[in-house]
Amino acid sequence: MTIEQNPPVSQLIKRNILIVDDHPFIIEGYKNAITRYNPKKYDFVISQAYDCRSAYDLIEDETTPDFDIAFLDISMPPYEEKELYSGEDLAKLILKKMPGCSVILLTMYTELLKIKTIIRTINPNGLIIKNDLTFDELLFAFDKVMKNDKYYSQSVQKMLNQSPHNSIEIDEFDKQILFHLSKGTSTADMPQYIPISLNAIEKRKINLKELLKIKSGSDEDLIKEAKSKGLF
Repeated sequence: MTIEQNPPVSQLIKRNILIVDDHPFIIEGYKNAITRYNPKKYDFVISQAYDCRSAYDLIEDETTPDFDIAFLDISMPPYEEKELYSGEDLAKLILKKMPGCSVILLTMYTELLKIKTIIRTINPNGLIIKNDLTFDELLFAFDKVMKNDKYYSQSVQKMLNQSPHNSIEIDEFDKQILFHLSKGTSTADMPQYIPISLNAIEKRKINLKELLKIKSGSDEDLIKEAKSKGLF
C-alpha cells in the first residue's frame, strides 16, 4: 500500500486572495472555505480588510502582490476622501490596478435594478446574494471562478430571468448626490465633495425625483425610495 503525500509547498500553485467585509466572522467563514479548496494543489495567501479605507491602503501598498481573486461585500464603511463608497467602487479600483483579478461581489440587495447595475458597471466574475450563501455555495462559487467561469447565485439568476420592467439608470454623480443627502449634507455644500456645479447638482436632484416618482419632492423621500431600489 502506498501513502499519498502532499507535494512540498514550493510545488503548490500560489494564489493571492483578498477578502473585504466589515464583519470579521464572515471573513473567517470565507477563509475556512478557501483553505479547504484543493489543498494538494494550491497555496492560498489571504489578505483581509474591513472597510473601504483599509482595503484602499492594502491595494495601493506597493508591496502588495496582485490579487488573483477578490471577495468584496458591497455594503461597507466608505472612504470618502478617495471617493470609495462601496464594494463596487473597490472593485473598479482593483480592476484598474489589477486587471487580471477575478472579482466576486456579495450583497444583501435583492432589487433587480441594483443587480443589473452591478453587472453592467462591474461585470463581476461572481455575484452572490448573501441570503443564498452557505458553505457549499461559497465553495461552488469559488470553484467556478477558479476555473475561469462566471457564477451568479440562484437568486441573481432568478432576478435576471424576470421581465426587465424597470430600466432606471443613474451614474456616479447621481450616486454621490444620494450618498451625501443620506449623510445630511446640504445641497449648497455638495460642490465641495462632488466635482460638478451647484446648478448641475440641483438639476440632477430634480431628475432623480422624477425618475423615482417622488410626489412630495422632499429629500427624505428621495433617499428612502432610492435605498428601497438599491441605487446606493
